Amino acid sequence: MTTIQGPAVFLAQFIGDEAPFNSLDGICKWASDIGFKGIQMPTLDPRFIDLQKAAESKTYADELAGTVASYGMQITELSTHLQGQLVAVHPAYDNMFDAFAPANVHGNPKARQEWAVQQLKYAAEASHNLGLNAMATFSGSLLWQYFHPWPQRPEGLVEEGFAELAKRWMPILNEFDKYGVDVCYEIHPGEDLFDGETYEMFLKAVNNHQRACILYDPSHFVLQQLDYIQYIDFYHERIKAFHVKDAEFNPTGKQGTFGGYQSWANRAGRYRSPGDGQVDFKTIFSKLAQYDYKGWAVMEWECCLKNQEDGAREGAELIRNNIIKVTDKAFDDFASVKTNQALNRKNLGL
Repeated sequence: MTTIQGPAVFLAQFIGDEAPFNSLDGICKWASDIGFKGIQMPTLDPRFIDLQKAAESKTYADELAGTVASYGMQITELSTHLQGQLVAVHPAYDNMFDAFAPANVHGNPKARQEWAVQQLKYAAEASHNLGLNAMATFSGSLLWQYFHPWPQRPEGLVEEGFAELAKRWMPILNEFDKYGVDVCYEIHPGEDLFDGETYEMFLKAVNNHQRACILYDPSHFVLQQLDYIQYIDFYHERIKAFHVKDAEFNPTGKQGTFGGYQSWANRAGRYRSPGDGQVDFKTIFSKLAQYDYKGWAVMEWECCLKNQEDGAREGAELIRNNIIKVTDKAFDDFASVKTNQALNRKNLGL
C-alpha cells in the first residue's frame, strides 16, 4: 500500500487577472500559504506555462519546475482538458467549442482538431521533461447528444462513434506511451467517456492501451447516481489521477438527474465545495490506499454557493485530514506465532 500524495490544487478555476492569481509566482505563493503541496497545471495560459516550449526545452521545463519548487510545491500533472475536448467535437457544438482554440482555427473544425492533437503531443513530451507520469484530460465527444435513446438510435451508431474516437486517440496514446506518461481521462458528462460502461467501450476500441487511464472524480458520479465507491473496485488498476470535488443530489417532484435546464444553484444535482456535499471522502481515501494508488489527491473547486478561496482553504484541510499514512505492519503481529512447515502440518493433523 502507498500513502496518497497531497494536498494539491487544480489551478483552472483560480487563474484570473488580479493578483495573486495572474502569475505563476503569485498563485504558487497563495497555494503554498494555505497548505497545498502540489499544483495541477492548466496548459493554455502563457502566463503560467508555454506548453510547446516545455516540450522542446528541458531547460525551460526545469526552470518551470524550479519556480514551483521554490514555494515548497511540485507540479502533479499537466491538464489538457480543453485541448482534449477538441480532439472530438460533434458539429452541433462547433460554435461553442471554438472558444477553446486560437482564433486562427475558429470556424475550421479540421484545423482546430489538428491543433488540439498537436497540443496533446506537446503535453506528452512536456510531462516527460517535467518528470511527470500522468496527464489529465477530456476525451471529447461525438455521441453525447445521443446519450438518451430517443429518437431511436440507428443500429451501429454508438459503435461507429467509439471506433472514430479511438482512431483519433490512438496516435496520441502512442505518443504518451513513448514518453512513459499515462493519459488520465476525466470521466465526465459531456464526454463520450462519462461512466464505467463508456470507458470500457473506449478501452476495447483502443485495444486496452496501457496509457488509456482514468482521472477519478466522484462528483460526476453523484450527479449520475452511479456507485462511485464500487467504481474504484472495478477500475482501480486504471485510476492514475484523482480530483477531490464534492457534489450533492437532491431530487424533487419537479426535477432529477437531467436538471430541467435550471441554473447550477437550482439543479437537483449540483457541485459543491469539498466537504459541503454528499461525497464519502473517508471511504474513497481508504479504498485508494487499499488499492495502492500512487498519485495525488488534487482539490478541484466548483461550487455554486461558496467563495473559491474559502473552498480552497477548507479543501486543503479536508485532504490532509483524509490522507491515510498507511501501515507497514499487521495490527495482530503482537500475537504472531513462529512457525515452520513441520508445525503447519502438525496443526493440520498431517
